[in-house]
Amino acid sequence: MRSYSFTLNGGKVTVQAPADMPLLWVLRDLLGVTGPKYGCGVGVCRACTSHLDGAEIQPCVVPVADCADRSVTTIEGLADGDTLHPVQQAWLDCDVAQCGFCQPGQIMAAAALLKHTPAPTDADIDAIENICRCGTYARIREAIKKASAGHPEGPSRQEVNGG
Repeated sequence: MRSYSFTLNGGKVTVQAPADMPLLWVLRDLLGVTGPKYGCGVGVCRACTSHLDGAEIQPCVVPVADCADRSVTTIEGLADGDTLHPVQQAWLDCDVAQCGFCQPGQIMAAAALLKHTPAPTDADIDAIENICRCGTYARIREAIKKASAGHPEGPSRQEVNGG
């Protein structure tokens, strides 16, 4: 087995693993990071959504070798210290979660969307492919719009609240 080093949530880590081991198993089994969830193992449900160098990925299908000398961010690293990311705060404000299983992946997908599309349309939000078995899609949309309202190019708070 080889050693792979990468930055995880702002800190340098090194793991010994087979090159083709999915990053999800490295995170969960070797590093104890439990935010990204295992749902399908083929990148479809997206419960494991995280970021690699700022871009959305599904770590269940990304081999650890592809992460060497790169930056991985999971839900655990999204906040800035004690200050929640705007998407995390909007999730709480809009009471999005029911069971909560898919929420880390949903939040990470929404954060990636807002990074590249600060004022998303309903169609942009609908393009997020993360699956929520509880069906909280209306509250997810509301939270994403609320989080975008804090961005200079996002909608006003009045527009988000239907005014």
